[in-house]
Amino acid sequence: MAARGPRQAFAEAIDRHIETYFGPVEFVYHEIASHLVGVHVHVVGPTENRPYRTLITSGMSELPMTVPDGHDISPYAELMLSLPSDWPLTEVTGLNEDPSGWPVRVLKEIARLPHEYGTWIGEWHSVPNGEPAQPYAAGTPFAGIVVTPMLRVAPEARTIEVSDGSRIALLALIPLHPDEVKIKIEGGTSALIEVLDRGQVTELLDPHRPSYA
Repeated sequence: MAARGPRQAFAEAIDRHIETYFGPVEFVYHEIASHLVGVHVHVVGPTENRPYRTLITSGMSELPMTVPDGHDISPYAELMLSLPSDWPLTEVTGLNEDPSGWPVRVLKEIARLPHEYGTWIGEWHSVPNGEPAQPYAAGTPFAGIVVTPMLRVAPEARTIEVSDGSRIALLALIPLHPDEVKIKIEGGTSALIEVLDRGQVTELLDPHRPSYA
C-alpha cells in the first residue's frame, strides 16, 4: 500500500519553519513510494549564520507516533542533523549505497522506525545500528544514534507550529561510537549526557571526532 499523501498543513508548516530558522533549501531527497510514510530529506545550504549544511526530514509527521499515556509530548516529530559544508553530498548521494550518504539513510530509517514498530521516538532515546552495533558505512566509526534537543538554534526552532494548532517536535540525531552506545545502554541517559558534554558534541556532525566514552 502506498503511503498517504503528506498533510498539506503539516508540509507547509515544515517548509516555512525550515526557511525561517535554517535557510534556503538547496534540494530535497524525495521519497516516491513507501508502505508507511514518505520521508523526504530537505538539504539546507550553508549560510552566514549557519556555515554548514543541515538535513531536515519531512513526512515522519504524516502519522502520529504511539506515545504512551503520561508523556506530555507531541505525537508528531521530524528529525535533523547538520554536516560540514564540504561533506560530499549531491542530489543522488543517499539514494544508493554511496558511503557518504549514510546520514541521509539514517534520518530516513529513524523517521520510519516509530511507525514500523508502533512506538515513539523522543529526546534521549538511542538506537544502535544492529546487535552488536555496526558502523553505518565503510570509513565511519559511528554505529548508533541518540535523539537530542537541538543546541545550535533558538529555542523556538525546536517546535514546528502548524496552522491547525498541532505541534511537531523537531529533534536532532547525534551519531555515536559503539562504546558511547554501550554507555547509554548500560549507564543510562545521565552517563551519556556526561560523555557528550565532555566532548561538547552537538547536532553538527564532526566525522573525525573521537569517542568520549
